[in-house]
Amino acid sequence: MHHLQCILQAQRCLGWGPLASVSWLLLRTCRAHSSFSGTTCSHPEGQQENGVQKDFSSRLATGPTFQHFLRSASVPQEKLSSLDLVDPPPYLTVDELLGRQRKVYLETYGCQMNVNDTEIAWSILQKSGYLRTNNLQEADVILLVTCSIREKAEQTIWSRLHQLKALKKKRLRSRVPLKIGILGCMAERLKEEILNREKMVDILAGPDAYRDLPRLLAFAESGQQAANILLSLDETYADVMPVQTSPSATSAFVSIMRGCDNMCSYCIVPFTRGRERSRPVASILEEVRKLSEQGLKEVTLLGQNVNSYRDNSEVQFNNAVSTNLSRGFSTNYKTKQGGLRFAHLLDQVSRIDPEMRIRFTSPHPKDFPDEVLQLIHERDNICKQIHLPAQSGSSRVLEAMRRGYSREAYVELVHHIRESIPGVSLSSDFIAGFCGETEEDHLQTVSLLQEVQYNIGFLFAYSMRQKTRAYHRLKDDVLEEVKLRRLEELITVFREEATKANKISMGSTQLVLVEGLSKRSATDLCGRNDGNLKVIFPDVEMEDVTNSGLRVRAKPGDYVLVKITSASSQTLRGHVLCRTTLKDSSAYCSPE
Repeated sequence: MHHLQCILQAQRCLGWGPLASVSWLLLRTCRAHSSFSGTTCSHPEGQQENGVQKDFSSRLATGPTFQHFLRSASVPQEKLSSLDLVDPPPYLTVDELLGRQRKVYLETYGCQMNVNDTEIAWSILQKSGYLRTNNLQEADVILLVTCSIREKAEQTIWSRLHQLKALKKKRLRSRVPLKIGILGCMAERLKEEILNREKMVDILAGPDAYRDLPRLLAFAESGQQAANILLSLDETYADVMPVQTSPSATSAFVSIMRGCDNMCSYCIVPFTRGRERSRPVASILEEVRKLSEQGLKEVTLLGQNVNSYRDNSEVQFNNAVSTNLSRGFSTNYKTKQGGLRFAHLLDQVSRIDPEMRIRFTSPHPKDFPDEVLQLIHERDNICKQIHLPAQSGSSRVLEAMRRGYSREAYVELVHHIRESIPGVSLSSDFIAGFCGETEEDHLQTVSLLQEVQYNIGFLFAYSMRQKTRAYHRLKDDVLEEVKLRRLEELITVFREEATKANKISMGSTQLVLVEGLSKRSATDLCGRNDGNLKVIFPDVEMEDVTNSGLRVRAKPGDYVLVKITSASSQTLRGHVLCRTTLKDSSAYCSPE
């Protein structure tokens, strides 16, 4: 009998659920240390189930010890991909792991990290022989890269699954059976609930299991559900080069770290993406260089807590130097020491291509030492824009959130940043209606919005998540209608203050990276300025300062100078002056 049939038969006999298929390491190790891979699984009519169980148990008893799994777990990341190719799991052949030109349709929900995860997943599947399609109807595999940060995000996925259920039922029998998979945070958080509630879901893959997608899809070909939701302490996909999902894109996301150790009481991220671990500097620099060679003009360094980056891969840098935190800030974990820090990485990345803009998100306010601020100020190609998530303006609520700072410390940091980086653009996150939030707490958040005057804001009503500290220790006692009313008030105040802040740009000349046509007008172009604000301007001929006398029209990826004539809470408008370069623009980009 084929190896796959052996495993499925043993699975049925032993009562294993679909999540038992997560341990590829177990099966690989059994193959290396027992006779499992060299035997066939005979199953004559009338064979008793206890016989199969006894046979499996006897082979398991002669298998590897716990110490072997410890040794196997220490295999370096860079060797895993080659190991997988030459040593497939014992119940699959190398041919069965190949995509055989089946077409994959990918849908991405949630944050920028999920966009990057989509590119990583596609890179892995592409190498296994799958093809990409943007047509849902012709797809053989549909993968949803999901988000769990709020309940609304998960409800969107449940609704989408109901739509896909109908598509799967209508599938012609003459075609390859349609496979549907859930990837990312929702797969990690809900696990068995998805498999039990939606029988039409074939595979689950958590954020650290994308390397396993070819195996999961091959396993699903048997009609079984397959899952790998194991979190890793070291997976960073450092050796996987993401494939850009939009060939015409002018910018790209580069993941520099995964997971989070902050353990804020409201946040599900540590439970869906695991502990913090950083990519080696060398692999990040290699990826950025390749993006520069492809002509991309902007890179955003990504991480759940991007500025806590720490590369411990090179022993000579693992010294006893402690982390420098922002003044008045603390951590929920023991202070970390050694490694190459974010300032070093930012410095090295910014040197690769002076014509490539560098951004980073999402940081934590605690990790802004002076060396990072000074570097942002000094380098022309590091954008003068900082995301500074506040979450609340009340020190009492911030303590309940376990943010590690008070309102006073946060405001002091804002002043210090603005002194260190003149003209910096600030953005922030806020949560309305967190556990125990009073009307007075809410008004303090309103006053923080008024005091800081952010250029960009992301505001949401609180959504309690299982597993979080708030779920176990606090009470979600703010009524839903109160949450929504407070959220609307915060949004109104934010827009008023952002309009004031953005109007300061009127009359100034801004460097804009062109992204394409405006969505609201075919005669206008849109792009983003240094502060990450959208800028709209007419699509007309202009002078090219790099080629005197030449008249050109701007295209995506061009830098242009735009004189700002009007501003709102979300958009700047102006008229274009000329096409330029990042280096040549500095003499012009100053308020009049």
